[in-house]
Amino acid sequence: MRAQIRVRPERGGTLEPALIKPPRRPDLDDGPAVLVVNTRSRSGREAFETARDALAERGVAITECHALSRAERLDAVVERMAELGTRRIIVGGGDGTLSRAVGRLLGRDVTLGVLPLGTGNDFARSLGIPPDIEAACDVIAQGYTARVDVGLANGRPFLNAASLGLATGIARRLTKRLKQRAGKLAYPVAAAAEVKDLKPFHIRLKADDHELSLDVLQLVVGNGLYHGAGNMVAPDARLDDRRLNIYAIAAPSSASGLEGTGLGQLQDIATLVRVALSLRTGEHVAHPAVTSLRAARLYVESDPVQEVNADGELVGRTPMRFEVAPAALRVYAPAPS
Repeated sequence: MRAQIRVRPERGGTLEPALIKPPRRPDLDDGPAVLVVNTRSRSGREAFETARDALAERGVAITECHALSRAERLDAVVERMAELGTRRIIVGGGDGTLSRAVGRLLGRDVTLGVLPLGTGNDFARSLGIPPDIEAACDVIAQGYTARVDVGLANGRPFLNAASLGLATGIARRLTKRLKQRAGKLAYPVAAAAEVKDLKPFHIRLKADDHELSLDVLQLVVGNGLYHGAGNMVAPDARLDDRRLNIYAIAAPSSASGLEGTGLGQLQDIATLVRVALSLRTGEHVAHPAVTSLRAARLYVESDPVQEVNADGELVGRTPMRFEVAPAALRVYAPAPS
């Protein structure tokens, strides 16, 4: 099964939000907001004061500000604010920080404000939120909101994508030090280091009522449009389509019988490079080594057992069940044009 291709070329400037239903203004005033910033994110410490001042200048009333360096403390603050009935929580950090916060917001009447301060910022990119902090504060101040889906990996929320294989190895290599030193180059640096240890693995998938077995180098399960700092999951993926978009990159060394040999590894690396070159535009779904699926639920087994990465964080091992929580999160998004 292969997704219908609707390629959108990379563009500079404002991104088109990956939404079916355009954002709208809420009818009611949600009251004052709380600002929570992860100072361990790539630009968090420098951005905290900028964001606080920019929000105040735009008339966004802030009752509490928290600059935090420990993930557990951030979890506790977001949980406490939500329990107290705060209806606007603005979170500054990377995709991992946002996913952690969302775990405390599901099922609550809260609007999430996004300040993209990480390395990848794929959730903000899917929403069309610009990377500039003051521009992101403009989005919050305008007050337009969208309802978006949230992915679940064995019940743990994720916003962008979960993956097995190459992307998980890259996530393991993306240390705080590498992110802060290399910035946006951290992903290609980590990928180059991981490729030399690349090994195919076998997966068994049950996507809704469809079953499939493959020898693969990578499996990606997407909730949004982007993953891996601007790579597309699928060109027609949307944050509110109530489906997971899935792609798997087959291992040619397994099909040729050269798995475990130097020539087989060269085959696999060559395939990954060709697929990687098309991920930015979404043309990878047409590559013969790529299998694409859409499903509301997905169950994955693997041999050998694989670690699973979701939004840059290691979240467990296979087997794993993936689901969609439809329209589970309200978030500030750019005003419709």
